[in-house]
Amino acid sequence: MGFRDMFLMNLGMLISVAYLANIAYKYLFNRTSSKVKYVSSVVLMILAGWICMRFGFRLSDNVIFDLRFVPLLISTVVYSQPWTIMIIGIGIGLVRLTFGVNEAALAGLYNLALLGVICAGLNIWMRRSTVRLVVKATITILVVNIFNTVNVSIFGVIPFKKYMLELAPLLFPLGVILSALFAVMLRDFQLEQKRKLELEYTNDLLKKQTEELQRTKIKLEERANQLLMASQYKSEFLANMSHELRTPLNSILNLAQIIKESEPAHEEDENPSYGAIIHKSGEELLQLINDILDLSKVEAGRLEIVIDEVSIREIAEVMELQFQHLAQQKGLDFEIRFDQDLPESIQSDSLRLQQVLRNLIANAFKFTEAGKVKLEIRKERGNGQDPGQWIVFAVTDTGIGIPEDKHSLVFEAFQQSDGSISRKYGGTGLGLSISRDLAALLGGCIRLQSKQGVGSTFSLYLPVNYEAEREGRFP
Repeated sequence: MGFRDMFLMNLGMLISVAYLANIAYKYLFNRTSSKVKYVSSVVLMILAGWICMRFGFRLSDNVIFDLRFVPLLISTVVYSQPWTIMIIGIGIGLVRLTFGVNEAALAGLYNLALLGVICAGLNIWMRRSTVRLVVKATITILVVNIFNTVNVSIFGVIPFKKYMLELAPLLFPLGVILSALFAVMLRDFQLEQKRKLELEYTNDLLKKQTEELQRTKIKLEERANQLLMASQYKSEFLANMSHELRTPLNSILNLAQIIKESEPAHEEDENPSYGAIIHKSGEELLQLINDILDLSKVEAGRLEIVIDEVSIREIAEVMELQFQHLAQQKGLDFEIRFDQDLPESIQSDSLRLQQVLRNLIANAFKFTEAGKVKLEIRKERGNGQDPGQWIVFAVTDTGIGIPEDKHSLVFEAFQQSDGSISRKYGGTGLGLSISRDLAALLGGCIRLQSKQGVGSTFSLYLPVNYEAEREGRFP
C-alpha cells in the first residue's frame, strides 16, 4: 500500500471517528457534566491520533507515516484554551510509544510536542485576528504541514537529504490536501451541529414563550372575570341604591307639592316660594336618580321592556303636551310633522319610547337659544340585507350643534362634547347614553347629524315589527 492509499485510509478512519464521536455525544455524553464532555473530547482527539498511526504506512519496522497531526490541527480550531491543545499534542506523541520505544518513536514524540506548542500559538492568533475564517484555516493548515515536514526531517531517523528530496515532495502536498479536505468536512459538521443547536434553542424558546403566553392568558381571563364580577356588583349596587333613594325622595316631593299649593296666611308668608324651590330641586334630583337607575339596570342586564302595540299619534300628542309650555317659555317654535303613509301603530315599549324621545327633545330645547325644535316622524325602508320597515323619530334643533369629531363622544356615559357645557347648561351627560341603550333594547338605533353653530338632528330608528327585527339589524 502506497503513501496515497495510506493517507486516504487515515482520512476515512478520521471521518469514522468523527461520526462515532457524534453518536457518542448524542446518546452517551449529552446529559453528562461539561467537565466530563471536555475530558472525553480530549481523549477522543488523542485516540484519533493513535488510530492514524495504527493504520499508517510502515516504511520499516520503526518508521510510520500517517496523518496523526490532523487531530491536533482540528483541535486548534475547536478548543479555546491553548494549554488543552498542547496536552493533545503531547498525548498523541506519547501514544506513539505504544508501538515500541525506539528512536523513531521518540522523534514522533518530539515532533507532536513541538506541533502542540505551535498549534497553541496559532489558536491564540486565530481568536485575536479579524481576517476571514477561510484565510485563518488556510494559514493554519500550511503552517502545521510545513513544521511537521521540517520536524520530521530534523528529528526523524530518515536522512535529511533523502527525506526532503524523495519523500517530502509527495507527503507534503498530500498532507495539505487531505488536511484541507478533512477541515472542510469538519466545518460542514460544525455548521450542522450549530444549526441543530440553534433549532433546539429556538424550540425551547418557543416552548417557554408558549407556556408564558398560556400563563398570561389564564391570568388575563381571571382578571377579566374579576372585572366583570366587579362591574356587575357595581351595577347591582347602583340599581339597588337608586331604588332606595327614590322612596324617601318621593315623600319629600309630595310634601313640597303640598307646601307649594297651600294658600299663604298673609302676603309676606314665603312658604309657597320655598315649597316651589324644594319641589323643583327634588324633581331634578329624582331625574338624576332615575337616569343612574336606568344606566345601572342596563349594565346589569336587569332592564326589561314590554312590547305592545304603540300608537304613533298618541306618542306625538304626549310629547306636544309635555314640551309646548317649555317652548313658549323659551320663545321657540315646537313643530311636529307626520308622513302621510305612516302606520297607525308599531310594536314597541311605550314607556321606554317616550323616555328616549323626552331625552332627545329636552336636549334640543336645552341647547337651543333661538329658532325652533322639530319632531318629524316618517317611515323608511332598509336596503341591502335588511329590507325591513322602520319608523324614524327625527328631533331637529337650531342650537349650538356638535363638532364632527365629538359625535361618538356624546353617547358615552358622563361625557359631553365640551366640558364647559355642563357648567353653562347643567346635566350629567347620562341622557344620550341611556337613550342609545334603550334604542338598542327596542331593536333600533340612534343616528346623529350635526354641525357646530348650525344645529343637530338625532334620529331614532325603530322597527315597525319588533319581532322581525329583534336581531338588531339596522337600516
